[in-house]
Amino acid sequence: MLPKLPRETLLDLCRRMFVIRHFEESLVPLHDKGVFGGHYHLYIGQEATGVPALSCLGGDDYLFTTHRNHGHLLARGADPKKLCAEILGRVDGYNKGKGGSFHTVVPSLGFLHTSAVVAGIIPLATGTAYAAKALKNGRITVCLFGDGALEEGAAPEALNLASLWKLPVLFLCENNGKYGAGRATSAAQSSTMAAFPLTDLPKAYKVPAQQIDGLDSGTVHATISQAVEKIRRGEGPQFVEAQTVRWPGSETNWPSVAQRTDSSLAWDVSGVPEKVREWYRSCDPLLIFIRELVDAKQATKEEIADIERKVKAEIADAVEFAVASPYPKPEEAAKEYFA
Repeated sequence: MLPKLPRETLLDLCRRMFVIRHFEESLVPLHDKGVFGGHYHLYIGQEATGVPALSCLGGDDYLFTTHRNHGHLLARGADPKKLCAEILGRVDGYNKGKGGSFHTVVPSLGFLHTSAVVAGIIPLATGTAYAAKALKNGRITVCLFGDGALEEGAAPEALNLASLWKLPVLFLCENNGKYGAGRATSAAQSSTMAAFPLTDLPKAYKVPAQQIDGLDSGTVHATISQAVEKIRRGEGPQFVEAQTVRWPGSETNWPSVAQRTDSSLAWDVSGVPEKVREWYRSCDPLLIFIRELVDAKQATKEEIADIERKVKAEIADAVEFAVASPYPKPEEAAKEYFA
């Protein structure tokens, strides 16, 4: 279902989802051509979680994110040009090319740290929440991570402290499961986690926890809005597990795009390769959101196609900007770092 928001806001959420999708799809050919190196992860398939969830936050709230970070940054309003340049290691990036894909930091948007260390951000986010409570500044911290982070010892330690001290922190676990025949695959028990469902872990530390459908943008928005409200009232930490179905392009060691996204796929996936067709038919959160907008008469197919055309042009400009940006000079490596 759609979030209970004005039409203009819903269309903006749709635009942000398009920005994430087409930005992420644009990175694959750049990497394949050797324009940038190193590993990278994409946020495709989780747009209906990140976009509505982050829209519930205040402008001065703190955020910590993990290696699948591009979507979170873009959902918060990051400039695609500067983000793309950063991923490509160029001087015009947010961190002058030093952060790259895994470690982009944008304090102006509230992102204090992005880490490729699994669960590395969980204690840091808890510490920021402790500082906010001590300073009484009214800010909350949102910690965004995947299901694998709960396997690390840092997770239960942080949950324990957050609960013990009633810290203003939201733990948002995006469980992208495995690609399969439908949504149910995202609920499959992890082979490396004894806790099942995953919400059993935070509940053991008396952190209120709930499991939701991460493909349902309305449920995500309502749940996160309520969780944020409780945190601001001083009720302590909240934990939400949003279940999605992993994008088939993330099933291999390196992201690959078998089908470029187009809004027309919301109504006809006959041209999609058969091996990934069911995901686009029933598990693609962007296409689900588009259909719901049209069915609810909040937008026409033509309006949505126009939004997508503008976004594609924006992303094309971002790629051109990033590729044209120079690499940092060697002496820049010795500047702006902590020792």
